[in-house]
Amino acid sequence: MAAVETGEGFTLLGEQQLWKGRAVSLSLAEIRAPDGSVYEREIIRHPGAAVIVPVDGQEVIMVRQYRAAVDRELLEVPAGKLDSRDEPPEMTAQRELEEEIGKRAGHLELLAVFHNSPGFCDEITHLYMATDLVDADRRPHSVEEEHMAVERVKLGEVADLVAAGELADAKSIVGLMLARERLG
Repeated sequence: MAAVETGEGFTLLGEQQLWKGRAVSLSLAEIRAPDGSVYEREIIRHPGAAVIVPVDGQEVIMVRQYRAAVDRELLEVPAGKLDSRDEPPEMTAQRELEEEIGKRAGHLELLAVFHNSPGFCDEITHLYMATDLVDADRRPHSVEEEHMAVERVKLGEVADLVAAGELADAKSIVGLMLARERLG
């Protein structure tokens, strides 16, 4: 890999993939700082995700599912990994709505695109608000999805759920707050 100048005085000198899994990979990057020093950073590579806030009236349809990384169930908005470079994020969003809550959105609005944890991971999240929901066949795709519970939460209760620690998933908090602001 040729050195890549970032424009801020940092130069990516090279990167070596150390491990590759089904969803992520781990690389070791070598970087030159503006002062000429060279250092290394471990970087998790991730294909990105689509996150959806499905709004039905004054409620949001959410899921409660087990997350192995934190060894507990979390209350979250539907979301999923961008499985293919050929699948646009809005198609991933529609697919995840069907898989997780058995709905399709008549309207998807992009609310934000953001980095989840840029200190160590390149994952980019495409955050949508879904409205005009219609029923679809629920098609769980993983063991977690087969065992998740679908729940409805009033938009007006979101701040209280965050304060109580009941809602602790960052993508869901960001999505719910932006949807609440967008809807007024």
